[in-house]
Amino acid sequence: MPPNRPIRIAGCSGSTTDRRTAMHLLASNHPNDPIDVLVGDWMSEGNMTVRAGTKFAGAVDAYEPTFLEALDPALPYIAKYRIKLAVNAGAADTRKLYEVVKGMVEKKGLGLKVAWIEGDEVLDKVVEKMKNEEDAFENICTGEKLGDWEFKPIYAQAYLGGFGIVKALEKGADIVICGRVSDASPVIGASVWWHGWGRDDLDQLANAFVAGHLSECSSYAVGGNYSGFKDLEPLDWTNIGYPIVEISQSGDVVITKNQDSGGEVSVNTLTSQFLYEIQGPWYFNSDVTAILEDVTFEYMSANRVALKGVKGALPPPTTKVGITAKPTYQAEMHWFITGLDISAKTRMIESQIRVLMAPHIPSFSRLEFQTIGSVPANPTNQNSATVDFRVIAQARRAEDLAPQRFVRPCIDPIMCAYPGATPHLDLRQAFPKEVFEYYVTLLPQADIDHRLHLSGGESMLIPPPSKTKVYPMQQPTQDVTVSPTALEKFGETIKAPLGTIVHARSGDKGSDCNVGFWVRHADEYAWLQSLLSAAFIRDLLAEEYKGGRVERYEFPGLRAVHFLLKDHLDRGVSCTTSVDFLGKNCAEYLRCRFVDVPVKFLGRGRI
Repeated sequence: MPPNRPIRIAGCSGSTTDRRTAMHLLASNHPNDPIDVLVGDWMSEGNMTVRAGTKFAGAVDAYEPTFLEALDPALPYIAKYRIKLAVNAGAADTRKLYEVVKGMVEKKGLGLKVAWIEGDEVLDKVVEKMKNEEDAFENICTGEKLGDWEFKPIYAQAYLGGFGIVKALEKGADIVICGRVSDASPVIGASVWWHGWGRDDLDQLANAFVAGHLSECSSYAVGGNYSGFKDLEPLDWTNIGYPIVEISQSGDVVITKNQDSGGEVSVNTLTSQFLYEIQGPWYFNSDVTAILEDVTFEYMSANRVALKGVKGALPPPTTKVGITAKPTYQAEMHWFITGLDISAKTRMIESQIRVLMAPHIPSFSRLEFQTIGSVPANPTNQNSATVDFRVIAQARRAEDLAPQRFVRPCIDPIMCAYPGATPHLDLRQAFPKEVFEYYVTLLPQADIDHRLHLSGGESMLIPPPSKTKVYPMQQPTQDVTVSPTALEKFGETIKAPLGTIVHARSGDKGSDCNVGFWVRHADEYAWLQSLLSAAFIRDLLAEEYKGGRVERYEFPGLRAVHFLLKDHLDRGVSCTTSVDFLGKNCAEYLRCRFVDVPVKFLGRGRI
């Protein structure tokens, strides 16, 4: 049995493109900075669809190969120090990844036991229930019904809970390879195994769940993607560290970071990561629902912060499912436009392209002309005076975006275009590439064959939770604060960017975008609550408002106001035509918008 002390879990990856060196760094430094379990997240809505397409096309390897780059140099230290490892890197072929990892372990003679978990592939179950008219599979972002979706599903993947990982560790596994478990499931699974919790220990499970949310994006909790990033430069922002969550038997959570690393773990960096990707005060997982209304962070000492106020409730009977459709195709081409009369120049080149492209436009499913950037008054260098004019199209067939139908009409106006007309000479993006439509819905957990496979050949079924609760589809929302303060009571104001004194963080979940705002001081929160109504956010979005529902929630313990922008992201990361394909820049756009900022708050220093 594990020792009777808090478990120390380190998050070593937040995406396929995270730094590959983290697992080796954390494992090799175990004597100086002990880690009990390494967890990592190698899956997202982006690569879930790509790997689904790989599997559909019959390719051999549909797992996430970047995981192996991180694992290989770390394996000797994982074995030497008996560190456990649980990851969601299987993508669309978890069994094959298991076989590869097992082979690596055997080749190195390390004697580690490897297990793998299946059950996340659920297309057959979705199709069966559709055929039997048992479920309409409503899209949780758009409200659309799957039967009305114009695309043909090729793959469906459910988000599994952490109890398969629990059983694997109980059976002696050293490495647990998962496909699509929820991002926090490895932390939940490791914590339950270490402390011997059961499914009824809801408060403990909820705290482990939120600890998993805080650590699953690796360096985000230590200052990555943080709107107060300028404070990190003297803290070595070239070497931002990785979060370590310490979880006690009672479920108490302390967040810290690996030794001798840059960045910081602070109330602000954790608030930033907390507000990222949540959907409101009810945070759902296959194993537990975390109730977040009273959540706070408590500073303990430098780079040690405690999580407080999380409560546990029964999990929902369903879990999220991501459905990938047959590919559509996309092509894009760019022009550089400089100096004066930008809008007139864009009108000219767009109209010329449209004339040449006219015979082919009916076969496009989407065609957009986008001006990216703006020119400042009296610029002092040519780059600052240049914008990117982007032409992007999508079609159901690759041949509809063949060069003669897309890229030739885009570049042929060069000799009759605006002054200074300059196309980008790298035309690789102008040739059709696959993109995958993505649909997010729910499936009863009881319909999932969640199964653990051990290295000795033994397999066992992981039953779903026996106690669940059905929650309303829409979370509690309030368009305005309950007790607003008249804004004039905050005194004299000046027009300034909202981000002068307000932090923010945003991100994507399907086609929804969430964005949370918070302030540093208690008296500023009364102003923030009163200023940020749902109507105000719609106005602040200005031309970016897409007409969708805006849901608003408050987190007083964090001095935060959070918004969920329903269906804001043009179908999501896998197929959007937006340059903000992850929704991460929505917050930064809103922070640069001018509002009436009380002068008395500015004296405390800008963010």
